[in-house]
Amino acid sequence: MLDFRVIELSDRPWVTELLKLSDFKGCEYNFANNIAWYRLYKATICRYKDFYISRSEKYGLRFTFPAGKGDYRDLFLTLKKEAEENGSPLIVNSVTNEELAIFEELFPDMYTVSCDEADSDYIYEAEKLQTLAGKKYHQKRNHLARFRENNWEYHDMTEKDFDDCIEFAARKYDLDNAYDDESKVAEQFAINTFMNSFGELGLKGGVITVDGKLEAFTIGDGINSDTFDIHIEKANADIQGAYAAINNEFALSAAKGYTYINREEDLGLEGLRRSKRSYHPAFMLQKNVVTFK
Repeated sequence: MLDFRVIELSDRPWVTELLKLSDFKGCEYNFANNIAWYRLYKATICRYKDFYISRSEKYGLRFTFPAGKGDYRDLFLTLKKEAEENGSPLIVNSVTNEELAIFEELFPDMYTVSCDEADSDYIYEAEKLQTLAGKKYHQKRNHLARFRENNWEYHDMTEKDFDDCIEFAARKYDLDNAYDDESKVAEQFAINTFMNSFGELGLKGGVITVDGKLEAFTIGDGINSDTFDIHIEKANADIQGAYAAINNEFALSAAKGYTYINREEDLGLEGLRRSKRSYHPAFMLQKNVVTFK
């Protein structure tokens, strides 16, 4: 059997090396995300030859399509054996339409494919989020104009901001009465992980203050050679345009040099879906689930 274990900060060099080989755009192919959210998904990892493998047991045994390079037939037959020894068929998540071709070539008629729209990543042109130019961003520019009537400042996140950001997130968590919401509880762990290992994870962050008080913050970093990922975005919704402002300022500051910005999934939440669609993604990164028969 493969030697799966909990991800650790010391894994970052070799994991990052294998992630770069694949250059995938999906938000699950980011070390910071993997270490911040492993508790929620009951995830463990291992290295098999030149492949980085992550598996989750939250909804039964599932494997994320591995990053790296090598013999895919050997890889998936090994994972199939691993799954069957654990009493499960092989189920592979995060399979893009391009990667489906690998299964079609190597394992014809041996699997089924399903897809949930809620799992798709929203991918935007970085320049569009930076400039907000054109008619379809008219409303966003209006929100920004209203926000800029405040006494506000934006700055890149530093260690001095960490405690204020954690307190701000915790206050929103309390106001939402999210104590029984597993994903919200996990989000607090993720935020603390980002703050506690900010430098080691190579993260970037942005903070907005209004009248000297923190009212929005965000954190992200690069997924691959051309895509920047937004991990966390929090703002005071009672201040008109606060979310639009932190989105725009961070895109201008942190995503320079990137072609795309990944704002991750909507999780099937209608409000989140409307918000993400209102920024007009360049495309949706569809993620399929392959289940072996």
